[in-house]
Amino acid sequence: MYCRKAIEKLKNSEVTLEDFAKPHDECGVFGIYRHPEAATLAYFGLYALQHRGQESTGISVAKDNNIETYKGMGLVPDVYDMESLKQLEGGSAIGHVRYSTTGSSNLTNAQPFVVHHRGRSYAVAHNGNLVNAHILKKDLEKKGSIFQTTMDSEVFLHLFVKNFKGGGLEDALKKTVAEIKGAYSFIVLTNRGEVIGIKDPNGIRPLCLGKLNGHYILASETCALDLVQAEFVRELDPGEIVIIDEDGVRSIKSEEKKTESLCIFEYIYFARPDSTISGMNVYQMRKAHGRQLAKESHVDADLVMPFPDSGNYAAIGYSAESGIPFEFGMIRNHYVGRTFIQPTQSMRDFSVRVKLNPVKELIRNKEIIIIEDSIIRGTTAKTRVKALRELGAKKVHMRISCPPHKFPCYYGIDFSTKGELIAAKKTIEELTPYLGLDTLHYLSIEGMLESSGVEFPEQKFCKACFDGNYSVPFDKDFSKKILEA
Repeated sequence: MYCRKAIEKLKNSEVTLEDFAKPHDECGVFGIYRHPEAATLAYFGLYALQHRGQESTGISVAKDNNIETYKGMGLVPDVYDMESLKQLEGGSAIGHVRYSTTGSSNLTNAQPFVVHHRGRSYAVAHNGNLVNAHILKKDLEKKGSIFQTTMDSEVFLHLFVKNFKGGGLEDALKKTVAEIKGAYSFIVLTNRGEVIGIKDPNGIRPLCLGKLNGHYILASETCALDLVQAEFVRELDPGEIVIIDEDGVRSIKSEEKKTESLCIFEYIYFARPDSTISGMNVYQMRKAHGRQLAKESHVDADLVMPFPDSGNYAAIGYSAESGIPFEFGMIRNHYVGRTFIQPTQSMRDFSVRVKLNPVKELIRNKEIIIIEDSIIRGTTAKTRVKALRELGAKKVHMRISCPPHKFPCYYGIDFSTKGELIAAKKTIEELTPYLGLDTLHYLSIEGMLESSGVEFPEQKFCKACFDGNYSVPFDKDFSKKILEA
């Protein structure tokens, strides 16, 4: 692994307060089978998936019956260069971008994670959370397994190589998937170059299959396929395992029947708007949520505005439905780095100003509707409202294009306790003055589902963070284990 440069870059990397105030998904994954420029295509695929994780990134390639890996802390363009990609020549590659929700943020926990066992090597890239990882890890340790990281991804690999004894690849995969519980999309690379995709039985985390000039690709989102000019083939089914090798793609369907529970927050916040997941375009759904929000919460105002890029597409829908003009009252500086700043109040305020600058003439003496995609901890929303008041806004209304987040997520999003969620502690009547607003309204659960544009949406989506109905059960110690990790 070639990580020294990446570590040096991390010391000078940039992180703002706002980066911690919004929710983060755990990661994005990408894999390609037998392509002469596999590592370079993995690099571009991860570039397209950067929004899914900004802490670390890694690429593994199958080369000469072995697996070579390059990973580091930071953003994709900062970790890799031409020299590092040249060292990753190989026919098949998988890649990963990470934001930690299980396992601490350090280079040891960067993925792909690689194990060598009885003359074979395996690398894994994982998006999601295994809710029984702590139970499996304890059992594996009793049987002699030694763990190098705090990641649940490593638990998967230890379990996989254990199940390989006395059976073949397919048998080991089926046995492993039968033992793990949670929300997950895995991509596995073998030293022989096979690329394997695995999706959990509830289909909570996205994973799709694409094709580029006869070479198959797996990716978290279709936007990664678009960037490398690959065609979309299909979304993996819930509980499906696909093995890509010299014979093409073969599918193993789960015998465990579960109700599909695709994370609806992928559409509200995480996924890129140009991605399509399970046949539903993210941009169009966000716009539809904005239209529904306008129907539920009309208020007279001079303009509708998002804080880029949060709420952009819902704001377009809200404006179209309400007839109130859409404006960009805040202009984003796209050339701001991720600065690690001193935690003083003056520097916190500066971190917001350097990213977003107001069009003062649009705000002064105006009644404004801010459209946000979510309020998690409330710190960002409060700062934004204060800034508009200081700029002379007459009234400030806020509309949120999803229901209130009242319950922790245990499936790969970084709000794992109720105490982190402002809507779990305060009513809307309490939140309105707390955030400095004149009015506040959230999209209803019923309105969110109705405007999703799918048949039987109640049975399609996981919405546990809104209603507390968890599709995958977990033991009472699980949330504690997440916090300890």
